[in-house]
Amino acid sequence: MNPLSWLFARQGMFAPGLERIRGLLARLGNPEAAYPVALIGGTNGKGSTARALAAILEEAGLKVGLYTSPHLVDFSERIQVLGKPIPEGSLLALLEEVRPHAEALGASFFEIATALALLHFAREGVEFAVLEVGMGGRLDATNAAEPALSVVTNVGHDHLEVLGPTLQDVAREKAGILRKGVPALTAARGEGLWTLKAEARARETPLWVLGEDFQVEGVEALAGGLAFTLRLERTGEALRLNASLLGPHQAENLALAALSGRLLGAGWEAVARGVARAENPGRLQRLPLGGKELLLDGAHNPEGALALREALRFHGLLPAALVLGFSREKDHQGMAEALRGLGPVVLTRYASPRAQEPQALLPLFPGAWVEEDPMRALERAFGLADRVVVAGSLYLVGEVLRRLRGLPPEARWQ
Repeated sequence: MNPLSWLFARQGMFAPGLERIRGLLARLGNPEAAYPVALIGGTNGKGSTARALAAILEEAGLKVGLYTSPHLVDFSERIQVLGKPIPEGSLLALLEEVRPHAEALGASFFEIATALALLHFAREGVEFAVLEVGMGGRLDATNAAEPALSVVTNVGHDHLEVLGPTLQDVAREKAGILRKGVPALTAARGEGLWTLKAEARARETPLWVLGEDFQVEGVEALAGGLAFTLRLERTGEALRLNASLLGPHQAENLALAALSGRLLGAGWEAVARGVARAENPGRLQRLPLGGKELLLDGAHNPEGALALREALRFHGLLPAALVLGFSREKDHQGMAEALRGLGPVVLTRYASPRAQEPQALLPLFPGAWVEEDPMRALERAFGLADRVVVAGSLYLVGEVLRRLRGLPPEARWQ
């Protein structure tokens, strides 16, 4: 079997715990010990925060490895060094090396992917690695690495079937990436923040909290992004930052990345350059398409859907038609409440058993059209408006990007 096919066949395996990943890394010589690591967790925004922090550290002169998930078009996107995805030859060679150990230990898709990233970073001699946590934190494979800094972007209603059932339960799981004496940052609020603070005190973790220790002020929409001021309460320092990411919610993610970079030794100039060039494909990504405009956003929970709605209004991107497809286990009602009324809706699905049947979503979107095929859904939506927003799942966004590039759908669970 092709190594990548073998890896993808392990998507259905899921058993939280660190025993397998630690055993796998030990068999590979503990590559995660070869460089310092930042762990970026949270419900929403961790991908943007991770990519921005990697850009900042690169601007500070470091050779940086970046591990994110899920990928959109190609698996190699998950594992990058200095912004370049792992070459196919290197990936296949590492898979062949890791495979017998993974099979012996019964390692899952995500555990293997994490081990591949950590091993590639060691072989490439990175000086720092930024790891996006997959799910939760305490039992996530990335937590096998010992962080020099941890971030919990926020705590929201997602993966409650595994991390919940309450928001406090989710926060406790995410707090598992905190370490004694290691700085941590968060933009969480409410119940999630209270729990994170309690967990940080119990672990003796110094915690920087947005709204208390640092502030985001003067968020302004720009033609191709946004601007905001980051203010540090402890020192009185303030820096005006420009970014190419869209959405006022990104100001908080970028502030977390900026302060993280500063705490890791980056100068303010490197911080500003890194924030300015940070990109995150699939998160309000704008694509011109035959004189019209396509926006792709991976909003897949109520908080993400609310952020998308606010961003579309903030940047004047309405009216628009929406192409929506959700995963079965998500909060369909909460997402529908956030997205209804923005424009005409076409319901579709991505190519996976995990995708919800679009017909089942019709009661949440009265009057919506149904097109099982995402490209037919796009065609229908562009007949309704010159601007179309695809949202509801990063897997749907990835499939649309693949199809636009002439690639076939990829059956995805993780």
